[in-house]
Amino acid sequence: MKNKLLIFTFGFLGLAPVLQAQEVIPIAKSEVLSKVSQDNTALKISEQEFIEARADYRQTNAVFLPNITASHTAIATTNPLMAFGSKLNQEILTQNDFNPALLNDPSQIENFATKFEIQQPLINLDGVYQRKAAKSKMEATALKQQRTKDYLAFEVEKAYMQLQLAYKGIDVLEKALEAAYANKKLAENSYKQGYLQRADVLNVEVRVTEVQNQLQTAKSNVQNASNYLSFLMNDEAYVIYKPSDSLTIVALNKQLDYDISENRSDIKAMQLASNAYEAINKADKMAFLPRLNAFGSYELYDDQIFQGSANGYLFGAQLSWDVFQGSKRFGKTQKSSAEFQKSKLEYEQYVSQSNLELNKAKRMFADAENRLNLTTLALEHSKESLRIRTNRFKEGLEKTSDLLIAETQFAQKQLEYFQTIFEYNYAQAYLQFLTKE
Repeated sequence: MKNKLLIFTFGFLGLAPVLQAQEVIPIAKSEVLSKVSQDNTALKISEQEFIEARADYRQTNAVFLPNITASHTAIATTNPLMAFGSKLNQEILTQNDFNPALLNDPSQIENFATKFEIQQPLINLDGVYQRKAAKSKMEATALKQQRTKDYLAFEVEKAYMQLQLAYKGIDVLEKALEAAYANKKLAENSYKQGYLQRADVLNVEVRVTEVQNQLQTAKSNVQNASNYLSFLMNDEAYVIYKPSDSLTIVALNKQLDYDISENRSDIKAMQLASNAYEAINKADKMAFLPRLNAFGSYELYDDQIFQGSANGYLFGAQLSWDVFQGSKRFGKTQKSSAEFQKSKLEYEQYVSQSNLELNKAKRMFADAENRLNLTTLALEHSKESLRIRTNRFKEGLEKTSDLLIAETQFAQKQLEYFQTIFEYNYAQAYLQFLTKE
């Protein structure tokens, strides 16, 4: 258990830097949250995902809005049918044009046509449900974006506490190093006076080396925690940060109801995603029904470019029905139905897994609260034990090995105490994250 504690406390990757050689910038948690909300890459990605989903939804406006096109076509032809039709459209037919010889072998004729077309959907039920699916997807993406913000706020909370813990480790080990140096000096004096053996002095020197190594690792922890904060803030400077406040026990908010809510943004997003699959399935079923669309056009004709001496219009409505598409629609409907059923199962699984995580978090918090009480008591006892043994050692009544054990135990209990505060605060923050609506 002691080894695990030391690994957790000092287990950041990387080589130990010399903090004094780098700029140390004080930073508050509120400042980190502000920079993360503005510059974090994951947030920017989620924003683009929402813009993408919103663009998909806006495309479905075509279900209600008309499709309008304009074109200008130029032709030259001696085709009998096209030549006669072009003259007819230009309203320049004469009696001579009905001469069979001219009808069968007309001269080349130029025709310039400007055409404006409009198509207006009237009844398109599958398109209506596709629009509902796109809207549900857009709303789900917005909730996903909100959950990303909640998660990053939780990550900032954890990373900031890790930085606080790293500095606490430095404080503890610096004091332990001072005590080790003092004991070394005292041991050397006792050795010179013949009260201690050379082996005792060597044991004290070994203790000094151990504390120096641990202190170097603790300084590396500070840089790694600072780098992670820089990553969250999307800051490539990677300076050394120092928290503006120290690691302390966060008071428990007993008014919070630690239960999973269906209004939690990610759970609501899962529900909306299931609604989208349901709407897609209904859209595939509605594709079996006919569609009703209106259409119209206004046309200008002339034998000169961009002119329009003759004109005409056309409008009407079309009822179309794809009766059979080689069983393609049957397979598509079956697929969308299976996707809808799968989404419902995934939603139930996600809620169940969230409740499982909540139960684990509650137990983790209860364990951390119990350990906090025990480590507080153990810290007090080890402090008093070290005080007694130090006084006895100065008087020559205590073995060097016993003093070193007491000194090591006190430093370890201090580290355990601050580690337990971190775990207690982290468990409480995780509970709040899991139950946040």
